[in-house]
Amino acid sequence: MSEHVRVRFAPSPTGYLHVGGARTALFNWLYARKTGGKFILRIEDTDVERSTQEAVDGLLRDMKWLGLTWDEGPEVGGPHGPYFQSQRLEIYHRYARQLVEKGAAYPCFCSEEELEAKRMKAEEEHRSVHYDGTCRRLSKEEVDRRIAAGEPHVIRVKVPEKDYILDDLVRGKVEWKAETLGDFIILRSSGMPVYNFCVVADDADMQISHVVRAEEHLTNTHRQLILYEALGIKPPVFAHASLILGEDKTKLSKRHGATSVGQYAEDGFLREAMINFLALLGWNEGTDREIYSVEELKERFSLERISKSPGVFDHAKLTWMNGQHLRALPVDQLLPMVEPLLKKAMPEETRLQNPEILRKLVELIQIKMNVLNDAVDVARSFLQAGEPENEEAAAMVATEKSQKLFAALADEFSRCEWVRDGYNAAIKAAGKIAEAKGKDLFMPIRVKITGTCHGPDLVGILDVLGRDETLKRLK
Repeated sequence: MSEHVRVRFAPSPTGYLHVGGARTALFNWLYARKTGGKFILRIEDTDVERSTQEAVDGLLRDMKWLGLTWDEGPEVGGPHGPYFQSQRLEIYHRYARQLVEKGAAYPCFCSEEELEAKRMKAEEEHRSVHYDGTCRRLSKEEVDRRIAAGEPHVIRVKVPEKDYILDDLVRGKVEWKAETLGDFIILRSSGMPVYNFCVVADDADMQISHVVRAEEHLTNTHRQLILYEALGIKPPVFAHASLILGEDKTKLSKRHGATSVGQYAEDGFLREAMINFLALLGWNEGTDREIYSVEELKERFSLERISKSPGVFDHAKLTWMNGQHLRALPVDQLLPMVEPLLKKAMPEETRLQNPEILRKLVELIQIKMNVLNDAVDVARSFLQAGEPENEEAAAMVATEKSQKLFAALADEFSRCEWVRDGYNAAIKAAGKIAEAKGKDLFMPIRVKITGTCHGPDLVGILDVLGRDETLKRLK
């Protein structure tokens, strides 16, 4: 396995890059990186009415955010371009001419009205509804005459009367019986090619060795195998991954929440966590391990370990996994990610302008964050003083013991050295004066200073707030 491995991701630019498409792209990318092969990005934009440049731009942006760099394709180029189907019409016509010239395809002049009548008759007679091959039997002379006369026609491929068997790397043996498919169209009368013909022509022209895609494309494979055989080209190896389901076990859709990769980026998820999560939606190396780096996935991924069982998109698990990756980040990497979020949300907070305080703040909030966007709420909970968050907290700071504690602590804080050992000793001394310890000591102090019962390490909070702000809140 080396450079002869060539895989592709071929999205249609009719909307955003959804989770299912991102997983398909990831599986192909991981396999290319594992084997030293090539990962090709091809844009299937022959649906002129629905394809948009905005969608193309969004696809490329989301692919870049995930880090799924392509070796050939838009913005990169390569020896097998163009990489937009709308720019490859001459290539499709060339392949179609080859099929007609070798007798594997033929012009069909049947009108829509004639075809509809044939469909209705087949249904009445309880026969399979597919093209009956009328124009297959036309002589070359008649075909030439009708084409010369400008008669509209499509191009159909001749479907052999034989069974087709696919040895899929994931699904195993898949069989299609003869007579289940009639001669199907590969070029419309307008000259536009149909989807399955484009796919085969492109994969053949780009020398694709492995087609890794979702299970929903399995129904297309019968036609594609017929076309490969008609062209005299060995088909690629196929691997059809199972669908991704929502938590209600139905096919993942918009109703299950954000399914756009770009939306997850905006919501503060890390690319490393997203890749980790997507990789485990249908792949497992045979262990209970759940956290992987991107480099580890590139080393361990294999097509043979793609599961037949559908993956379930569990948003809570993605959030948990993102938290694991986020907390494992060195502070130097996390700091530039959250700094603009904090400064935009709290522009009046002067402490954020101090690089040393900002770094201490990030160290403090990192352990409480699951997504990057959590930084603002976690930081705000103590950077901006507030009233006790609930009645229980309010009652806690109103007791006579708590008031005595705050007075003693303010006195101790005003005199101690403002380092961790200093204010740890001050808290201990104030606790003795107020006869408070454990929860009765630390919880009232936290509520008085931050307004909340839970949050980052109290000593760390004092580091960030500084002596003056802390004394102000105590008094």
